[in-house]
Amino acid sequence: MGNYKFIVSGGGTGGHIYPAIAIANELKCRYADAEFLFVGAKDKMEMEKVPQAGYTIKGLWISGLQRKLTLKNVMFPIKLISSLVKARNIVKQFQPDVAIGTGGFASGPLLKMAARAKVPYVLQEQNSYAGITNKLLAAKAHKICVAYDGMHRFFPKEKIVKTGNPVRSDLVEISIDQQQAKVSFKFDAKKPVLLVLGGSLGARRINQLVEKELSFFATLGLQLLWQCGKFYWEEYQKYESEDVRVRPFLNQMDYSYAAADFVISRAGAGSVSELCLVGKPTIFIPSPNVAEDHQTKNAKALVNEDAAIMIMEKELDAQFQNHFKNLLGSEVRQNQLSKNIKRLALPKATSHIVDEIEKLLLSKTATH
Repeated sequence: MGNYKFIVSGGGTGGHIYPAIAIANELKCRYADAEFLFVGAKDKMEMEKVPQAGYTIKGLWISGLQRKLTLKNVMFPIKLISSLVKARNIVKQFQPDVAIGTGGFASGPLLKMAARAKVPYVLQEQNSYAGITNKLLAAKAHKICVAYDGMHRFFPKEKIVKTGNPVRSDLVEISIDQQQAKVSFKFDAKKPVLLVLGGSLGARRINQLVEKELSFFATLGLQLLWQCGKFYWEEYQKYESEDVRVRPFLNQMDYSYAAADFVISRAGAGSVSELCLVGKPTIFIPSPNVAEDHQTKNAKALVNEDAAIMIMEKELDAQFQNHFKNLLGSEVRQNQLSKNIKRLALPKATSHIVDEIEKLLLSKTATH
């Protein structure tokens, strides 16, 4: 039987959306006749990204609670009731066989109503510190797919399966030659490349650091592939030079990773999972402005395995040059970090998550 119906919910950030799309794509490969419906938050990026990936999406009028008293918080109960009513109607009309939640506020009302309609659901938690929505939904979940050890702190132990995070298929096996990748960016193939990643929107503090350290990088003989983010492109494009490439975003991540000798990155769950696969010596600069400070916890999980270096934003001015010089000057350290971060990679994550969804389908079929 291939004409299953899957309802998928997750969004707010790329870290929730891209895993949801990757899971749907894998299900589509296995069940060509399956029907899919995504549910997201009305004004968030999933409303654009999901249709671009070829799927239908419906939006709920939902947003998270703000940390301080604002008009948005006053509206929260009204938005929640509206979203629960709409989610109930969506589930009733679509009649899914299985629901899948990858985090983000919209998945709360949707999966609550799925459970009420006796639709089994699977959660996928990307971070080492579980998000509030997934924690609230854990009790009724059939399986919870995680990327880190020790997640029984947040979820019932018997429901947890360690699968890893879905990553783009072109990164699972990068076969591009490093010299060829460097030449594709018009770099000197013999000189080292530092890849700087601030996420698709950009990271202000990382951009400020790179701007400040440009002459330092030049004295070290480095070439720079600097993804500054679309919000900062106009401000930083003036630094483009023979040894510096400034990009709002990088479309060919396989080439970008292949060209890199070193990486500086935020520590979002998706980036961490990709960098484990890529296996380059990495310095994480976690964003301090995210829920539950989860980026610091993601980076710490790697630092504890001696698989990466972490520098907090507030310590950059005092510590960055020393850390970077020590890394650049020690091939032994570079190899050690590469070997250890690669050991943490889980390249078959998407496939293992979909295996868990399949088990649900089979048990559901067996009971009918």
